[in-house]
Amino acid sequence: MTEEIYYSDAVELARRIAAKELSPVEVVQAHLDRIQAVNPKLNAIVELQGTAAMDRARKAEAALSRGESWGPLHGVPFTIKDCIDNKGVLTTRGSKLFEDYRPNDDATVVKRLLAAGGIFIGKTNMPEFALWWETGNLVYGFTENPWMIGRTAGGSSGGEASAIAAGMSPLGIGSDVGGSIRWPAHVAGIVGLKPTHGRVPLTGHFPETLLRFMHVGPMARSVRDIAFAMPIIAGPDDSDPYAMPVPMPGLDNLDGIVSDLKIGFCPEGPFAPVMSDIQQTVTRAASTLEDMGCYVEEIDLAGWYDRQAQDISMAYFLGEGAFDMDPIIKGRESELAPSMQRRLDQPRPSAADYYKSLQDTEWLRQDVKRLIAAYDLLLLPTSTTTAFEHDSPMIDIDGQSVHGRNSLRITVPFDLTGSPAISVPFGWSDDGLPIGVHLIGRHFDEATVLRAAAALEAQHATADRRPDL
Repeated sequence: MTEEIYYSDAVELARRIAAKELSPVEVVQAHLDRIQAVNPKLNAIVELQGTAAMDRARKAEAALSRGESWGPLHGVPFTIKDCIDNKGVLTTRGSKLFEDYRPNDDATVVKRLLAAGGIFIGKTNMPEFALWWETGNLVYGFTENPWMIGRTAGGSSGGEASAIAAGMSPLGIGSDVGGSIRWPAHVAGIVGLKPTHGRVPLTGHFPETLLRFMHVGPMARSVRDIAFAMPIIAGPDDSDPYAMPVPMPGLDNLDGIVSDLKIGFCPEGPFAPVMSDIQQTVTRAASTLEDMGCYVEEIDLAGWYDRQAQDISMAYFLGEGAFDMDPIIKGRESELAPSMQRRLDQPRPSAADYYKSLQDTEWLRQDVKRLIAAYDLLLLPTSTTTAFEHDSPMIDIDGQSVHGRNSLRITVPFDLTGSPAISVPFGWSDDGLPIGVHLIGRHFDEATVLRAAAALEAQHATADRRPDL
């Protein structure tokens, strides 16, 4: 019974709580017990709110007994990445520079989840300042991948991905400036959505740099949970200047036909090298959508070979990012994690390099606009690789040695364009690691992205496989 609770998704938990088949106290206790059992192996949840969560669960149960509902998430637990503010809760941002920091207010997304009746149960691990592709730091150490101990859980929302995959949380909030929701979702075998830039407010997220490329979004074990969360967390908050007042369409019907969709797919192209297992998974996803009646066509991303998004974004990270972080870091460089020190040791871009990145970003945006005018969705790999060993500066992809940041090669472009993009599990590598596929849509058309993702999810024959913990 307990496993049935902690591996139920948020939609099912909310339904059963509302129907009084389960109590909020039962649900929260089941998740706290699961955390106690497996978190010591995974190090995914770093600041547990057990006492506060149980107190709120009892209040939620009492409210139900009076016939009251706090909202669609009444009694459902959720977790939050450690760079997103929770009032009064230790929020280290993955850094010794903030190891005693407790915010004075909740982030907007947290306020909205609480207002919807959710129960906050803990903060999840991340790399320092959320600016690395592996989850580990000097405050808490590395987070493990629940599918294979010793492998990365991705980054920077790796704690969220690991916790959700292992049944410690049904729903979480991550952030993404280079793939930090989708890459961890891919390696952990869960679903992660980077909404359109401006769809979800960034208020209460750290760092406050590169905000025109930053996204906050939901992570879960099912596409329907992502659809469930989006109307709760979306919409402007009068604080984030990027948050747009664009109406959110109803996302409660994901079972509609997809045969009206035109999809452009690319299994490798300018992102090479991509693991053969991943290429095969993307090609199989394309065939699956074609069998459903979609028009599916392989696309040629010719101009992308000379405009690699990783190079473009690095100019921003080493230029703007370093400039913005200088006042915080100055004089305390020795306290930074080795990954952050390595990044700061790199030379900052020249003015010419920086302006070239601006030009290349505009070209990329125009090309994605061209593609997305011709196709309803793009279907790509989420990453070039599955989960690799911790702290690997170089990784092996089918015999080729490439930099570890190559793992973000396919996610970064769509942070630069602000497009909605999701990673949904659809396969497994030969050594038993999850593989996600990547769907990219038109701005503010999360509904089509989610509809196609749900269609693929329904055809994932081993979607109910669980980590052996």
